[in-house]
Amino acid sequence: MATRASTKLYSPALLGLATGLADFPLTDDLPLKAEARSRSCGSVIALGLALDEGGRVERIGMQVSACAIGQASAALLAQGAVGHSAAAIDAVAAGLEAWLVGEGALPQWPGIDALAPARDHPGRHGALLLPWTAARAALSQGPSTR
Repeated sequence: MATRASTKLYSPALLGLATGLADFPLTDDLPLKAEARSRSCGSVIALGLALDEGGRVERIGMQVSACAIGQASAALLAQGAVGHSAAAIDAVAAGLEAWLVGEGALPQWPGIDALAPARDHPGRHGALLLPWTAARAALSQGPSTR
């Protein structure tokens, strides 16, 4: 039986986000790639990006093996990434890190409020940050032609 804390953490909205990952498959034609693993839970994400001429995300794909928190965070990143620069994604990632330790507000990103209950569950912080870590690593490879 689910505890009150797990019920609050795994809301229908959060669980529903994970189904959106199917819209963002990891394909071989994404030139910027990175993989990240959470030390705390063992979740893994492989992420690929293509940038436009201005250095903004044009396409994103992922292969995610994570809990519902990691999947939801990955889906939110994927759904909102197109059109954002490396600096913008880095700022959101840094904002999430600060927010998780109580040093700032939840950063601005479409739908990110669905992750708010995870703040009270430190064991899920690694999974929540995982897609953002992979995106930072892929974007650190610099602009690439499509």
